Amino acid sequence: MLLSLCLTTLSLVAQEADRVRPFVLAETVSAPLDAKLQTVEATLGEAGFSITGEYAPYAGAHILIITDESLRKQASASPMGGYGAAIRVSLTERDGVVQVSYTDPQWMGNVYRMAGDFKALSSRLQAALGREKTFGSEGGRTAENLREYHYMMFMPYFYDQVELASYDSHQAALDAVEAGLAAGKGGVSKISRVDVIGKEESLFNVAVKEGVGADAPVMQIIDQAEMRHTAHLPYDLLVSGNKVYMLHGKFRIAQSFPDLTMSTFMKISDAPDAIEASLKMAAGGK
Repeated sequence: MLLSLCLTTLSLVAQEADRVRPFVLAETVSAPLDAKLQTVEATLGEAGFSITGEYAPYAGAHILIITDESLRKQASASPMGGYGAAIRVSLTERDGVVQVSYTDPQWMGNVYRMAGDFKALSSRLQAALGREKTFGSEGGRTAENLREYHYMMFMPYFYDQVELASYDSHQAALDAVEAGLAAGKGGVSKISRVDVIGKEESLFNVAVKEGVGADAPVMQIIDQAEMRHTAHLPYDLLVSGNKVYMLHGKFRIAQSFPDLTMSTFMKISDAPDAIEASLKMAAGGK
């Protein structure tokens, strides 16, 4: 009886270890956000990461876009792997306490169907920033489940890409996106650009500041858990070859908020289409 109980317990522990969640809580600290931000930036630099951009979408929130050469190379091994060419690190201040979190590389790599292993990257981030726990999905998901992830029946998958624009060449596509973002078309602006190594693919992280799909009002509705999902932001444009793509808005939101109730999702029902319209304008689409 005791042996059976021990085996069951070990089995449950093993199953939990196999479960992945969208975000990693690195630490919580009682300190001003700006002071902690400086510490995190310095630590990431010492760990070999490059900060390609940063974004403060609303009061009490700051997001860093980080990457390194190995991640940029790994992104080239998969179709549309450029979506995973960067990691988002967030600092969120609530009641005088700062939550330092980041996108879990294991979640990101699997939900974006990327080739290769992300254990080494996870270990480097843990050594640099910490790893108190993962969060963002109560039950978590297995890697196999994530590779076929969608929110529910009839909702989009990763491969349901939205083509925003097409140009004569990769360089023409890059130039058009850079120009559109610089002009703030669609209320969208550039935060960072990460070029995939060994492939004509570039990831643009962008701020959406206008309309019903704007970052701040959408997050005010959907990001109400104790542990904030701030690293859901920012959204992405991917220039792959001569075309510009985005992840379907419903997929992009759901993969960061897999436990979101349908009633809450309905409160932002206009946001995915609005985000697509804004990003299409920024990309120069018609």
